[in-house]
Amino acid sequence: MPNPIVLYDGVCGLCNRLVRFIIRRDRNAIFRFASLQGAFASRILASHHLSPGDLDTVYVVVAQNSEHPGELILSRSDAALFVLKQFGSLYKPAAFLLQMLPRFFRDLAYNMVARRRYRIFGRFETCPLPGAQDRSRFLDL
Repeated sequence: MPNPIVLYDGVCGLCNRLVRFIIRRDRNAIFRFASLQGAFASRILASHHLSPGDLDTVYVVVAQNSEHPGELILSRSDAALFVLKQFGSLYKPAAFLLQMLPRFFRDLAYNMVARRRYRIFGRFETCPLPGAQDRSRFLDL
């Protein structure tokens, strides 16, 4: 399976914290990252008839490969749960328990945070650059 790709709002403080959270826990470095404001994310989302301007949604692209017809895009709480399932420790059981909640309720909570994320976590003028050791995992740099 090709590396899953996290598409995130590059200027959102919460989204950037999410990326750092993933990098710290992704021991096998399977995840790749692309900002929703970049050309890579725009191409992927447009090919799935999704709006690249929808910056309040985090996406995970699974099986991203131009020759793989089964490419899947997970969004909102499904994307977050997919990420948690890839980690060991207590994250996997927590994701399993959260997944038992109906998607409607999970996404309702996700949307409440997403609407307030700039106010609570701040906003950057430009996408922060990752450290040199992680730069190769970012697809738009």
